[in-house]
Amino acid sequence: MLEFEEYRQKLLALEPQIADLAEALRLKYAKERIAEIQEESEDPDFWKDIEKSQKLNKELKNLKQKCRKHEKLENSLNDFLALCEMALEEEDSSMLGELKEGYEELEEELESARLDALLTGEYDSNNAIMTLHAGAGGTEAQDWTSMLYRMYTRWAERQGYSYTVLDLLDGEEAGIKSVTLKIEGMNAYGYLRSEHGVHRLVRISPFDSSGRRHTSFAAVEIMPEIENDSDIELKDEDIRMDVFRSSGAGGQKVNKTSSAVRLTHIPSGIAVSSQVERSQFQNLENCKSMLRARLVEIKEREHLEKISDIKGVQMKIEWGSQIRSYVFMPYTLAKDMRTGYENGNITAVMDGDIGGFINAYLKYKAGGDRE
Repeated sequence: MLEFEEYRQKLLALEPQIADLAEALRLKYAKERIAEIQEESEDPDFWKDIEKSQKLNKELKNLKQKCRKHEKLENSLNDFLALCEMALEEEDSSMLGELKEGYEELEEELESARLDALLTGEYDSNNAIMTLHAGAGGTEAQDWTSMLYRMYTRWAERQGYSYTVLDLLDGEEAGIKSVTLKIEGMNAYGYLRSEHGVHRLVRISPFDSSGRRHTSFAAVEIMPEIENDSDIELKDEDIRMDVFRSSGAGGQKVNKTSSAVRLTHIPSGIAVSSQVERSQFQNLENCKSMLRARLVEIKEREHLEKISDIKGVQMKIEWGSQIRSYVFMPYTLAKDMRTGYENGNITAVMDGDIGGFINAYLKYKAGGDRE
């Protein structure tokens, strides 16, 4: 029964960690805020302002989820301590397997909650808008972009997130030239902002008949979805709208009407487009969402006080040093250049197993104000 006593001591050691986590997550404030929003929602006029009520409901949902997650940790800890006590009293070793499995799950959930506590940015809890751009290299780079697209959508599915394609430009022969998608879920932006930057692939190209090794690049942009923000009001006089026919593979896939939309933010020169919807109105809404997100991301990254400070030159993609390398040949390894974190199981990584990279970056950021 020695193992049960060892696990009891391990569980007792987790008790103060879970208690400290409540302070890091600001659960006292969260519970007070929940009570405030619930009281406000009882006002008969609450639903008259749809925009405000929806914003408060989203905040309420996020706060409740945070509280439930911590409450689950406390309940699991108490349940497994009780299991230990029962097994020791009855000298019943049959519960050991359940205890081992439960303790491992508790540790994983605690680590996940710790990472949540690191997401303190203004927009960290928001949905994310992700754009992938193929670098120079034609078909090879476009194929790499499609591989990254698959990696991120697989990751989103693992997280229980949903995703929607906002814009897509196919490659001439294979792959993707560029794609923009919205990833919806709690803390989507907070987790994915670690992926912003240039991603490098080294492999034997399937498009090279000589079997030579190729290096390809793709850029990943991550922006928070902004539903409403007084600092990024999109004034009609600051926006130029162009409509055009959607491009596609031909036949029925091509939209015969000019429903595709391109918006240009005149003060900064930033342009976004959407052509995935048949409705011009829906493509316009997609563009507005992407434009808000891009403006806020630049404002946040450049530490600007107001959105009017953004200039077009700041929006240029710089194909500088990559943030991560993915090597398929002569060995297999994915390595992050900022944190040093690496994973030799390249197949798993490309299948969406990028949690280790994200977690390492969050801890790295918590160690100092690094960009």
